Amino acid sequence: MKALYGTGVALVTPFTENGDVDFPALKKILRHTARGVDYWVVMGTTGESATCSKDEKKEILNFVRKNNPKALPIVYGIGGNNTTAVLDEIDSTSFAGVAALLSVSPYYNKPSQEGIYQHFQAVAEFSPVPVILYNVPGRTSSNLTAETTLRLAEHPNIIGIKEASGNLEQCMKISAGKPRPFMIISGDDMLTVPMYAIGGVGVISVLANAFPVIFKKMTDHAAAGNFPRASQELFKLMDINGLMYEEGNPAGIKYLLSLMGLCEPNFRLPVVAPGDALQKKIQAALAKMKK
Repeated sequence: MKALYGTGVALVTPFTENGDVDFPALKKILRHTARGVDYWVVMGTTGESATCSKDEKKEILNFVRKNNPKALPIVYGIGGNNTTAVLDEIDSTSFAGVAALLSVSPYYNKPSQEGIYQHFQAVAEFSPVPVILYNVPGRTSSNLTAETTLRLAEHPNIIGIKEASGNLEQCMKISAGKPRPFMIISGDDMLTVPMYAIGGVGVISVLANAFPVIFKKMTDHAAAGNFPRASQELFKLMDINGLMYEEGNPAGIKYLLSLMGLCEPNFRLPVVAPGDALQKKIQAALAKMKK
């Protein structure tokens, strides 16, 4: 699905001081990211989906639909470790205007590879839109292996994987064995360019919330095979990238966006604002990028 090549941004969910969804701030972020990204990802990890209610998730999706003057494709996140509950949530969601479903591999209960396979087969059979797998072992405590990914890639409604294992050898195995249209999407901002070199088609990014134009240039150059130019854009992010995760995501990126006047650094527990020391490091890294 070429509409989902390039840069997708895993949108943050801004909150007000009293904990409500801050829709005016979300509108600012949509306008800002639309300057460079190719599509929006709603209700991913960065969007604090774990602490949003089902009604809030629907409200946020509807708001993004209505505030999309460039008609950017929308990818919506639904996942979990209870297959029946995931199917129920899919069933109760309107997918009008949604290009694809992003679904994280089951977490906490550490299923076998066969269990993961059957879970995603059920999701793919039930979903009214194409499915993108999401492998993030650092959060799920289990890895969606290359072998299982390639089995799933045979399903006609599974169109790609967001690969955030950080294991390039695993990604190469997927690239070498996948059906031609199956997409490999980087789930790690700093591996975007290397992923293109082994057959990837883009990134679902955290930092694109703040720097959509840098990501647009990076992915355009990488797609054209100009890896030196793409790397120049990537290198601009090296100092600030690690700070985004030093005290957990989305603590870092939301604080960065607050420095840029796009939202307030408000969170829902158990996520909290970065400590003073990290705030100073993020301030310094942003100032360096502006020079």
